[in-house]
Amino acid sequence: MGLDLRLPIGLYFTILGVLLGSYGLVTASNTEMYKRSLNLNINLSWGVVLLVFGLAMLIPSLMDRRKNSPKK
Repeated sequence: MGLDLRLPIGLYFTILGVLLGSYGLVTASNTEMYKRSLNLNINLSWGVVLLVFGLAMLIPSLMDRRKNSPKK
């Protein structure tokens, strides 16, 4: 049994992406906040990027864990 780092990394980035993306959704109507970033909702866009990366790490880890589980 080897050490699979995809699971904790995937969980971390998925949770972080959900938190950051939800913060971006909640503050989307605040135009004053996003003037410094050329009116781009950086929180929402990076939240989606982190969520996609986290799921890209998490899904193969869970599929590999299911494939290698002992069968009865």
